[in-house]
Amino acid sequence: MAVRFLKQAEKSSAAVDATVSATVSEILSQIEGGGEAKTRDYAKRIDNWSGEIVVPPEWFRDAEVRLPETVKDDIGYAHAKIRDFATLQRDSQHEFETPLADGLVTGQRLIPMTTAGCYIPGGRYAHAASAIMSVCTAKVAGVKNVIAASPAKKDDRIHPAILYAMQISGADQVLALGGVQAIAALTYGHFTGHPADIVVGPGNSYVAEAKRLLFGRIGIDVFAGPTESMVAADDTADPKIVAADLAGQAEHGPDSPVWLVTTSAELGNAVIELIPGVIDALPSLAKASAEAAWRDFGEVMLADTREDMREVCDAYAPEHLQIQARDLDWWLAHLRNYGSLFLGEETTVAFGDKCAGPNHILPTRGAGRYSGGLNAQKFVKVLTYQRMTREATHQVAPVASRISRLEGMEGHAMTGDIRLAKYFPNENFRLEVKDFNP
Repeated sequence: MAVRFLKQAEKSSAAVDATVSATVSEILSQIEGGGEAKTRDYAKRIDNWSGEIVVPPEWFRDAEVRLPETVKDDIGYAHAKIRDFATLQRDSQHEFETPLADGLVTGQRLIPMTTAGCYIPGGRYAHAASAIMSVCTAKVAGVKNVIAASPAKKDDRIHPAILYAMQISGADQVLALGGVQAIAALTYGHFTGHPADIVVGPGNSYVAEAKRLLFGRIGIDVFAGPTESMVAADDTADPKIVAADLAGQAEHGPDSPVWLVTTSAELGNAVIELIPGVIDALPSLAKASAEAAWRDFGEVMLADTREDMREVCDAYAPEHLQIQARDLDWWLAHLRNYGSLFLGEETTVAFGDKCAGPNHILPTRGAGRYSGGLNAQKFVKVLTYQRMTREATHQVAPVASRISRLEGMEGHAMTGDIRLAKYFPNENFRLEVKDFNP
């Protein structure tokens, strides 16, 4: 793979910070031991919130009144697209029952989880789209109890756009909680009586670490790190659009990597020259984040061929991958590792983030090598079953007994032997492993 850097990152994306992990572990322990009272204590201490935790109906009514019709229309548009895509994902998986041998019937059932916890960040952005991505997808999957949580602020409640998005997406209950205390409350079933089977949704490093530490006790969507975006482009790409796409994603945070791999040195150098001006035009908070992200984590790589570009993309396994190059079908057919793929100049990450349909809760830090993003199937358990006649046991039991003895598991073998002795008392079976001396 022939690749050289026109701009290389000054820092590498760090693993979990030990201080963050220790802090989160202590909060989780305190809340598990102290119950709802300790959860309220952390809400007051961290978010300065001492109001109602379970969101009452009037909050939703007030949010709907406060929002302009145009905003509600936009949220409704996004909800429809995300719901329809999630429905197709759900329906692409099927239950079945099939005979594998005479008298041996096996099958698969699809059973939604009972309770899902959906975390929606607050902070400086109103993540209305994230509310739809998690809550709507869980409801489409058939989850019985969908409990959402989002931080409330001292002088205001949860952002009205988030509340409205939760409402139209079908949240059964909403908690005015943020951060680690929200993840803990969802996990332990505080305030609702419904401990989560799975907790999903984006968040800061503390939220991500809380989910990581609780994984096993609950399911989670992904091990989340900072948002990352990559553009793969050839000489047909527009450098202004590439620069805008990279800068637009860099505003997520100062540790959000943005990467460009290209076969065109002219394009790569043009993007490097353009990006500072694009970032400079952003509002102050977004500008500060994007400047740091580009300075510390931005990369521009020059590859000899599109095959080399593809190898770079698969090696990085980026959360978001945009292709602005010839022959988009070739890229679709050959790429293997990414969270979500955006083919052609006409689409961009922001479209997928907000309203195009596919989910925006995606794997980061190379997890695209083994995992996809949140989808309706994530909330559904694939459970298998089997049943058989005595005639089928005649075939299966001797094999199971011999394999069990091969593995040194005599107790397993006994369960086959006893059935053969009961069902076929006058028949001799070969149940020992012969001619084998490991």
